[in-house]
Formats: sequence, C-alpha cells, structure tokens
Amino acid sequence: MNQISADIPDWTREVPRQFWDPGRKLLLSVRRYQFWRARGGLLGHFFCKILVLRHRFWSVVTGADIPLTCQIGGGLLIPHPNGIVIHPDAKIGVNCLIFHQVTLGHREQGGVPEIGGHVDIGAGAKILGPVRIGPHARIGANAVVITDIDSHAVAVGFGKIYHPG
Repeated sequence: MNQISADIPDWTREVPRQFWDPGRKLLLSVRRYQFWRARGGLLGHFFCKILVLRHRFWSVVTGADIPLTCQIGGGLLIPHPNGIVIHPDAKIGVNCLIFHQVTLGHREQGGVPEIGGHVDIGAGAKILGPVRIGPHARIGANAVVITDIDSHAVAVGFGKIYHPG
C-alpha cells in the first residue's frame, strides 16, 4: 500500500493539471506571492502587486478565502475550493486534503487550528479554536471539531471521535 507522508510534501499534487484548474491556480498564486514577498526588493514588491490581483481573481472564481500569508505545508489538495475559509494564522501540514465549505477559524477563547500532516477534511467541516489535529487524522463531512484529535483518529458529527484499532 502506498502511504502518503505526513512529513515530506508531494509538490506534484499542487501542479495545475490543465488551463482551467481553479483550486490549484489559487494555491499557486499564494505560493508565488509568498516566494516573492520573502525575496523582497523592488522586483519582489512589483511581482507581489501583480500576484495580489491574480489571487483576488482566483478567490472570486473559487469563492474561497485563503489568505496570502497563511501557513500551508506542501502538497495541499483542494479539489473543490468553493467556500473554503482559512484563518490567516491557522497552520496546515503537508499533503492535506480539504474539500469544499470547510472553515478553519477561531472561537472566543482565542487561538486557531493546527492541522497535522496528511489530514483529510470532509466537505462542510468546521474546525474552530485552538485545536490540534494529529497526522493522518480524518475529519468527516459536516463535523464540528472544537477539541484536539489524535493521530490516525476519525472525527464525525459533533464530538464523536473514533480511534483506530
């Protein structure tokens, strides 16, 4: 069985497959913006201005709110990016899979989610507050997660966690 790594990013997952590939193009605009922002200088500033416009275009096309400054590990898959909302301070590990209408946000207590490597997040899931999702965990569709989830665990509904074994 070919196991997906929770530590080593698979960058081929993010490469646009065709001209019209909104999810991957949105992610590509984020990656390029971060590259040029880190590079700095006059040229970096110029390209950042252009990439902000490109990011806005793909954000409108996809209906996703993925900030340019968010911390996303390599190999993220967003096959249906519409309605995805990610808090600017949330951290997403490598090789994750996020379906449509997912929210990674904060609650009144403060803090934002930290998603481990190779986590699959189903459509409509909400991960709120200062929670940690362990590597290889799965979050079911429409689940509401407000507590930590262990590695390899499955979270469904509201507060139901299934552990492997």
